[in-house]
Amino acid sequence: MAGGGIAGRLYRGEVSINFVGRQRLWYAISGVILLISIAALLIRGLNFSQEFTGGSSFTFPGSSSISQGEISRVVTDAGGGESTVQYSSNALLHQWSVQTGTLANDVSQNVASALEKTFHVTPANMQIQLVGATWGSQISTKAIEALIIFMIVIVIYLSIAFEWRMAVAAFIALLHDILITIGVYALTGFSVSPTSVIGLLTILGYSLYDTVVVFDKVRENTAGLLTTQRSTYSDAANLALNQTLVRSINTSLTALLPVASILFVGAGLLGAGTLKDLALVLFVGMLSGTYSSIFIATPVLADLKERDPKYRDLAVKVNRRLAGGRRAAETASATAATATAAPAAPATGGTATADPATDTVDEQDVDLEAAAGSDDDVTVPAAPRQITRQQRVTGSAQRRPGANKKKRR
Repeated sequence: MAGGGIAGRLYRGEVSINFVGRQRLWYAISGVILLISIAALLIRGLNFSQEFTGGSSFTFPGSSSISQGEISRVVTDAGGGESTVQYSSNALLHQWSVQTGTLANDVSQNVASALEKTFHVTPANMQIQLVGATWGSQISTKAIEALIIFMIVIVIYLSIAFEWRMAVAAFIALLHDILITIGVYALTGFSVSPTSVIGLLTILGYSLYDTVVVFDKVRENTAGLLTTQRSTYSDAANLALNQTLVRSINTSLTALLPVASILFVGAGLLGAGTLKDLALVLFVGMLSGTYSSIFIATPVLADLKERDPKYRDLAVKVNRRLAGGRRAAETASATAATATAAPAAPATGGTATADPATDTVDEQDVDLEAAAGSDDDVTVPAAPRQITRQQRVTGSAQRRPGANKKKRR
């Protein structure tokens, strides 16, 4: 990747965020979120729509001046039993929705007639929907089967395309996204409909796409790592995360903007219930999928790979080499600092010999070296000795030219 921006610097490794090295922090954050989601699911449960539970639904226009209690009494008096009443409004439509248990056809007609008569609703504006309990249970079973088949196919594909450790890491990330999305539905009380199930399968595919992009870069960075021994597996995986970080963020933002428009405009302002069921699961799932592909999937993969003896030995060798390089750099730094701080030796007329034991100068050597600067040829022995005059004369005679010729005559 070319360029000098933050994306280029992340890609070249000039700037790096330690995602893999801080996996304990990410695991703790995800653990807290998952605990809240599971607690909400156990305490509050899910609000399944009529398509799953079965029953009868009556929808008719009306103003907010009508009370929920009044509608419930009309339904009960007509033989409809207990009911759930909800009011929804927007700039175009104000309507009431009444849900009851499974009712026979004649009872449903009695309830519809009572509502029309009491609240002055024309038969054309009364919408009646009857869903059998058997059909609702079949929908629930099919949704669970579709989710299980999806997960199995994903694990098989990743095991073939990459390796089993990447498949396990991606599977954990997908379970993470599913639990968080279901927990949000339990906390908010949003209705779980077949549309929500379709949205859940959609965001799982989106989350998997982002994870596969990161894993492909991890595989590229770790190719031949055992031979070159240039870095540990965790360091190479962390570099891959940084190289794909900007791409993941841009893709997520591009996908979240239209989904947020559907959720807040279509469901919030226009009151379209079907859009609300689809948009919420997409919005929550995309956020969770982006988080899990960066903070969960790759750190889990690095943990699994570092348990392999080959990569564990590689980490030991790389760390030992780095530690040796740091020690050498520290030693060189200390030597340079010592040489810079040492004082310069004073200049003298002769060469003085320092005694390493006492750090003193031999004065006799200094006098002899000073005498060596005269015209006389003086020899300075290693140890001082006495020289007689006869020896000097004899030596001088031997050095005079013609001395050997006189001796031969």
